Amino acid sequence: MSLGTILVCLTTRHNAEMLMKLAVPLARKHNAHLVGLHTLEALVVYPGIAMHIPAPTFESFNKSQEEEAEAIRDIFDTHTKNEDFPSEWRLLNAQSTLATDRMVESARTVDLVIMSNKDDENERYDQRNARITVIRDSGRPVIVVPRGYEGPTVGENILLGWSNTREAARASHDLLTVVDEGAAVCILQVGVAQQAALASSDTIDLANMYARHGLKVSLEQHDGTTKSVAEIVNQTAFEKGTDLIVVGAFGHSKAYDFVFGAATYDLLEGAQCPVMFST
Repeated sequence: MSLGTILVCLTTRHNAEMLMKLAVPLARKHNAHLVGLHTLEALVVYPGIAMHIPAPTFESFNKSQEEEAEAIRDIFDTHTKNEDFPSEWRLLNAQSTLATDRMVESARTVDLVIMSNKDDENERYDQRNARITVIRDSGRPVIVVPRGYEGPTVGENILLGWSNTREAARASHDLLTVVDEGAAVCILQVGVAQQAALASSDTIDLANMYARHGLKVSLEQHDGTTKSVAEIVNQTAFEKGTDLIVVGAFGHSKAYDFVFGAATYDLLEGAQCPVMFST
């Protein structure tokens, strides 16, 4: 099953160019409807604080929002105007303290979401945790693109981080929506001994399922005793020439993630190529 609708969340003019370099080739490959989304920040006045905000302050705030939105739309239009696939610019008011509310709403009706890695220097405060919220709450696969991304187009050489969990199973099937015909898929297990990995029925069944789709499948394992899961995933992706890492996200509770950390957060922070997270 190919992609029909792709949502690219363009939070700032600084990441818009980079995101379009991934989104446009992917939309072109699938002839998908590409939606470019930007949210306007809400100016929140807390009722418990007695203060007067002058009209020029509102005007200046609105003007800066409009200028940023126009700059981002210009980038979106430049990348899509000569393409054959349908495209749509969507500008929404946050209407609350969190821009992520609008992102989640738009994400729930598409096949795939594309977002940038975090950029504390340029992103607004209400955008800071957007990718975590969209991954957790939208129910859709989300590709997070590292800053400085220049290509290649994703889908030819994919690394799947596999464990026998619901989230990994979801990721393993979401992978089929973006993979190219006859592409290479490497199934990576971390923390599993080599003999156990080769004898694992779920891994072999997964490899056979991909083979029936005409994909070139390989199996990798790492005991995970010397490096973190994220380090192993990044290293394997580099060695394999991977263009997209695919993983299940947030397999633990929020409390566990906060206390002990999780591979999801490590990959969000430090992945060197695009990562598709599924929940």
